[in-house]
Amino acid sequence: MQGTDIGLLEAELYRRRWRVLVMTAIGAFMTPLDSSIVSVALPAIGPHLHLSYTEALWVQAAYLLVISMLLIPVGRVADLHGPLRFYLAGALVFGLASIGAALSFNGASLIAARTVQGAGGALMFSTSAAILTSVFPSKDRGRVLGLNVMVAYLGLTLGPPIGGLIVTHTSWRWIFLLNIPVALATLVLGWNLLPAERRDRALLLGGELGSPVRRRIDFVGAGILGIMLVTFFLPLTFSPFWGWGSKPTIGLLVAAVLLFAAFVVFERQVREPIFDLALVRRNRTFAAANTATFLNYVAVFGVTIFTAVFLEIVQGRSAQRSGLMLLAQPVLMAGLSPFAGRLSDRIGSKVLVTCGQVFIAVGMVQLAFLSAVSPTWRVMLALATVGVGMAGFSSPNTSAVMGSVPRYQLNVASGFLATMRFAGQGMSIAVLGAIAAAGLGPNGGRVILLGEAASKASASAYAVGYRRAMLIGAGIAIAAAVSSLMQERLGAPRPGPTDASS
Repeated sequence: MQGTDIGLLEAELYRRRWRVLVMTAIGAFMTPLDSSIVSVALPAIGPHLHLSYTEALWVQAAYLLVISMLLIPVGRVADLHGPLRFYLAGALVFGLASIGAALSFNGASLIAARTVQGAGGALMFSTSAAILTSVFPSKDRGRVLGLNVMVAYLGLTLGPPIGGLIVTHTSWRWIFLLNIPVALATLVLGWNLLPAERRDRALLLGGELGSPVRRRIDFVGAGILGIMLVTFFLPLTFSPFWGWGSKPTIGLLVAAVLLFAAFVVFERQVREPIFDLALVRRNRTFAAANTATFLNYVAVFGVTIFTAVFLEIVQGRSAQRSGLMLLAQPVLMAGLSPFAGRLSDRIGSKVLVTCGQVFIAVGMVQLAFLSAVSPTWRVMLALATVGVGMAGFSSPNTSAVMGSVPRYQLNVASGFLATMRFAGQGMSIAVLGAIAAAGLGPNGGRVILLGEAASKASASAYAVGYRRAMLIGAGIAIAAAVSSLMQERLGAPRPGPTDASS
């Protein structure tokens, strides 16, 4: 972390840094928990609200699109006005939207509530890593980010079983009502920290640190960026059903490329851009770590979804047994992430994130060579290898990104990193999903994403497609490892200016 004597500035928040960690951890748990619970509960929600096929897709897509649009602009504004207030506003918006979702009476009202939830999620996603980076000394950065990553993985892990219990034994509306006490706990923990942040921001904006804090918002650039991201994510979300060669898919992807070019040209001309392109052009660690993030999520995000389908339609396992086997990956991700983060504080991030990607590639090659009769231990070993790799990658890579920018750009860096994650997730489902379903015909996307029944011939075709998808994913993971090697060799973080407060 760059800057002058930040320690004196952050003395108040530094003294309560563990409370800040608990507050951000609650949000890190809530948002992925909600996303994974909704995926499990959709089959129960659909008949009750009479959702059409398109409406069911939009229940998930609306959340993703809104988050993706807002992450970078919210990060930019939070850099100007302080991240804590935006984080707490996100918790409030998310909680209120959850009430709206629980009270939904048709598809349109549920989609509207999910859209607002996406706005709240963007406020939290784009600021949580920045809050932790600014409050904790750099020598502890990897450890605390590792703890935050662990909690997020726990949310993803617990979502499916909790969602299954809720829809089996009570009303699906409780999957949203669960968010209310979590949001309230976040607000209670963070509310009395706001005066400390205001005093900190007053010193910073008063110029005592000499940081080049900008005060104008580039609304035009934000608008171009938002529309570009929508035209990019829509075809990724719906390509399994539209088809890659359809006019909507091709037209939107071409529009995304043109809008991206327009965004770059415009941002290079404005004095105070919504996103400083120099972060990508001149900051090698920032560019390399974010590229690795994108490639990592392209390779890994679809593993659980596609392997679940493989276990059920190729190996003939029950959904419950498949779900238990799939826990091997997220349990190791959650358990080892704090250790990996702590280790990155000592030896630096570069070696860990590179080795993590190699582990992921090895695990995906193991998955590629599973057969219809492969034993349980082989499946779980492959998934565990991927989980170990993800633990080695996630928190050290996040630490590298957040440690490569000055304090006044922490939030926009956090927002950009989260955008790369979401873009990678969309690409993983769209590209690897298309490869895995290539032999299933026009209904392949329905088999993969909606769990529709498959014939024996379809099961055999899917096994071939799954192998190809895993091998290509392994190659993408190796490309991510190469990108990680492009980071500057910084070694372990030096004690940062924040340490002065101790």
